[in-house]
Amino acid sequence: MCLRTRTLLWSFLPFAILLTGSFWFVQRVVVSSVRDQFRASARETQVSMAKMRRSAEQRNTRVLRIVVENPALKNGLQLLLSRRGDDEARRTVEDQLEEMGAELGFDYLVVSDTKGQPLAGMICGSGIPTALDPKIVEPARRGFFTVGGKNYEASVLPIEQGNEVLGTLTVGEPFNLASLPTPAILLEHGKVVESSAAGLSVAEIESGIQNCGGAAECELRLHKTTYSSFRIGEAERTGGYELRSIQNLDNAARPVQARLQMFFLVSGILALTGAFCLSSVSTRSIVHPIARVVARLRNSEKTGQALDFRGSDLGATNIQEIRELTEAFNRAGAAIREGQERLSEAVVEFIESLANALDARDPYTAGHSRRVSQYACAIARSMQLPPKQIEEIRVGALLHDIGKIGIADNILQKPGKLSEEENRAIQEHPTIGRKILESVQGFQPYLPIVELHHENWDGTGYPRGLRHEDTPLAARIVKIADAYDAMTSDRPYRRGMRHEEALAVIARFSGTQMDPGVVDVFLRLSQSEPEFMAVLNPADSLARLAEAVGTAVKPGRLIEKEVA
Repeated sequence: MCLRTRTLLWSFLPFAILLTGSFWFVQRVVVSSVRDQFRASARETQVSMAKMRRSAEQRNTRVLRIVVENPALKNGLQLLLSRRGDDEARRTVEDQLEEMGAELGFDYLVVSDTKGQPLAGMICGSGIPTALDPKIVEPARRGFFTVGGKNYEASVLPIEQGNEVLGTLTVGEPFNLASLPTPAILLEHGKVVESSAAGLSVAEIESGIQNCGGAAECELRLHKTTYSSFRIGEAERTGGYELRSIQNLDNAARPVQARLQMFFLVSGILALTGAFCLSSVSTRSIVHPIARVVARLRNSEKTGQALDFRGSDLGATNIQEIRELTEAFNRAGAAIREGQERLSEAVVEFIESLANALDARDPYTAGHSRRVSQYACAIARSMQLPPKQIEEIRVGALLHDIGKIGIADNILQKPGKLSEEENRAIQEHPTIGRKILESVQGFQPYLPIVELHHENWDGTGYPRGLRHEDTPLAARIVKIADAYDAMTSDRPYRRGMRHEEALAVIARFSGTQMDPGVVDVFLRLSQSEPEFMAVLNPADSLARLAEAVGTAVKPGRLIEKEVA
């Protein structure tokens, strides 16, 4: 072999080996990083899905708590318990279940005794409601189950009469894996019940899932392909059922890997013919943009803000892969921002629905929560409070009487004076309201208004008997708005006051029941903007009509009943 050939080999082979090894190493690092990021993203998605499912279950539970208070259902259950085996008593309960299924859209409804043994049930989802044979229905439990080859997800709530538990109501809705944003499998004792994982047979999934050994997160090797599996929610493991996601990790890394291989091949040819420095520059042109992308990812993780590379040097890079990566992040960030906006809109709609649901219990208080919110916001703006605090007052005022959901209608709608026992019961609604909302994420800023809007300036209010500034300013503002609307609204037992009469009463109780500073602001506001107040209080004209045909209610007695 001639020197020229040996020199060529000795100069080419070491550099080729070094270049190949370097390319192989960089590829492994990048692919591993992409897979780790995909795995972390999938983990966050599963956690988010579990939270969403818990939130939906909590909302369904709140709805069902109202459903189980149905007197007809309770009476039918008591009749069925006293006459077990009586077909007529069972049909009475089945009629109630069919009616609830039609109104609320539930497919599977079963009433059981306190031991969980089914007494009566209905299947309503097939178009023709069908009664279930209690002898073949599974005992009451929450979670997944299968009836007639169809998968359901059930919730169970007790049916109570006073302090006595009469039985339970099991409500099921059809469960479809297609509703989940990622491929998933539903297992029963390790056996596949339903799967949305394309390209994988039931036998392969069951064989691979055994390697998880009950772990919440694991990797499977199927068809020489690596899959990642996460259990969706700990609470889903009931009755032998388990809900898991299954995602292809190799597919996530394959596009990046293919692009890297092509890029390294071209770069290798240029490096072998051009020099080591060209290879170094090429590597530098890759590493630095990726490092900046990772830095932006870490910053996004710390701040919680969605990524946006538009207008940055990364968005204008000449490297196609980096540009496509930043464009993908831009689209993902836009989707996240849109989701956050929709979530905020959903929260606002949910709050308004709660307020409307409360007002709908009594036609005489329809619109009360909305008007109180408008009055309170007007006072807050006049006091030049920050926009964030005004928004908290607006929402808190909408929810201020949410605790009255837990008060019986015969007390709320009683036309006469309340007894001491009834008065104590209705004074529990601020505490009930706090208990309802304190477990809901994001509602903490509104709890002081809901709980403390009946506290008095002199400490004679309830539920805590706070004095002066010990009661938050927001609650003191809502108290005055609440009192004004209560006095100027018609009720079954009296006509609403005139605007001027209500202002006089509020002025008289300034410094005792109400914060004198806030009262002064409210009185100035009502005097400086009378047309605005008249628009918000159309009931004032009804009060004048009532005065013409009847006797007005004495102001002192009104403020004692409505505000104290």
